[in-house]
Amino acid sequence: MKILIAPDKFKGTLTALEAAEAMAHGVRDVLPDADIRTQPIADGGEGTLEAVLAAGGIRQETTVRGPLDSMITAPWALLGSTAVIETARASGLEHITPSAASAGAAHSYGSGELIRAALDAGATDIVLGVGGSAMTDGGSGALYALGARAYDDDDAELGLGGLVLSRAARVDVAGLDPRLAGVTLRIAVDVQNPLHGPEGAAHVFGEQKGAGAALRTELDAALKNWARVLLDAAGVQVQQPGAGAAGGFPAAFLAFADAALEPGFALVADLTGLESELADADLVITGEGSLDAQSEFGKAPLGLADVAHQRGIPVIAVAGRISLTAERLGAHGVVASCALGEVAPSLEECLANAGLYARRAVERALRAHLGDH
Repeated sequence: MKILIAPDKFKGTLTALEAAEAMAHGVRDVLPDADIRTQPIADGGEGTLEAVLAAGGIRQETTVRGPLDSMITAPWALLGSTAVIETARASGLEHITPSAASAGAAHSYGSGELIRAALDAGATDIVLGVGGSAMTDGGSGALYALGARAYDDDDAELGLGGLVLSRAARVDVAGLDPRLAGVTLRIAVDVQNPLHGPEGAAHVFGEQKGAGAALRTELDAALKNWARVLLDAAGVQVQQPGAGAAGGFPAAFLAFADAALEPGFALVADLTGLESELADADLVITGEGSLDAQSEFGKAPLGLADVAHQRGIPVIAVAGRISLTAERLGAHGVVASCALGEVAPSLEECLANAGLYARRAVERALRAHLGDH
């Protein structure tokens, strides 16, 4: 039997690669002679880099400005002539303690420096995984890192951060890196939030970045002004579904680059050659930290399950917790499932030894599936 094991991360406990390895042990406990292949998956956010590296990408590192200016070393990857960048590695919440001050001042400058590093490396295609961002700056910081400048009504140059965009009057792209015009930017998004408005970047994602209600309103107004400035400068309407991802990061590049928003899972699957891995699989095992209602809206595990289901390949799902019914999972081709909590004696033990219980959960689900055949 040929089995493809392709989980997403179990956030806070297991990386996707660690989860895949634990699941493989669970399969061998039941089918020691199975032909097992492992491939981490992701939906375009955190974990995208790991999936690409597992598929043969070459790790790169660049020292950049973090979201609040401290210098950090951020990894990215080259896969042939394609550069793969996670904006969170340079401009993510992992680098700060969220507060009102950071919510207004955090920026994406370091992510722009990673794009510049990719251009230096000769990349002709740049994939940007967005998610876990600290900033709400509409991609302005990244644009500045690539040579653009923004000014207020008095022709004073704007600094970094989201709040200052309320004063933006014009953008000067005369100094924008000309190499940007020669590459394609593919921005992986798994949300449909617009740049501004009630469902926009500031109101929906600002709280987790430290912004209270009043500050979220200010940031939203700043992004609305930024959209107007970009429209005046580039003639591009950036108030569109998905532009609110990562604090509105896509907006600047929709205006000034050959950029497109793409569903995250499909983009990462294409990069990693997941379709070819499915070609002769008899069974797929996938999972993530939580299989819930959100999993049905573009998340990687059920995205993979849908593709496998279309090919007639049965799917086993394992997760830290599962709130979807067997019927809902079955609609995605999932024939058996098990939550780690079902095989762990306590939540504390489950979190402390997630790899062990992922192994046991796979063993239980696989035996249940095989018992039905």
